[in-house]
Amino acid sequence: MWRTTRILRRFAILVLVMAGAARGQGLALSRGISETAKFDAVRLMQDVKSETQTGAQAGSPATKPAKPTTHRFWDTQNILLFAGVGAARGLDYASTLNIRRRGINEALLTNAIVDNHPEFAGIEAATAAASVGLSYIFHATGHHKLERWTSYIHVGVTVAGAARNYALKTPHPTM
Repeated sequence: MWRTTRILRRFAILVLVMAGAARGQGLALSRGISETAKFDAVRLMQDVKSETQTGAQAGSPATKPAKPTTHRFWDTQNILLFAGVGAARGLDYASTLNIRRRGINEALLTNAIVDNHPEFAGIEAATAAASVGLSYIFHATGHHKLERWTSYIHVGVTVAGAARNYALKTPHPTM
């Protein structure tokens, strides 16, 4: 019974994260189009006013409007960063199971959680999803540098933790 409840809870969290990402991507696309259309309309009106005031000829080239500085959330750089987060979480999963097999206690979680492999894998996946969610919150609020740095820091800390796990010495029983 508890196992089914945990599986359903994890599935619900995954669906909510994916729905939020899809909804946010749709909003960003619709906002981007309307802002671009408004920007072009304003720019064209300014060009018409300047041409009529200066008496410029009708055939003179108009300046192109500058592109907005925002980017799509699922652009190439974010996809690579999120793949890096997933790979780092996989490395952390493998290194933690390695230290448990060698008889070393886990520092951040209880040994019972780590020894339950499906539960521990779910925690690792939820951590990666939380990182993507936090990046999206930063993206939606316009903090694009923090959006990228969330993944940079997550990958760095996770890989450093995995390296630490592999560097721990195996305790050998004395005879």
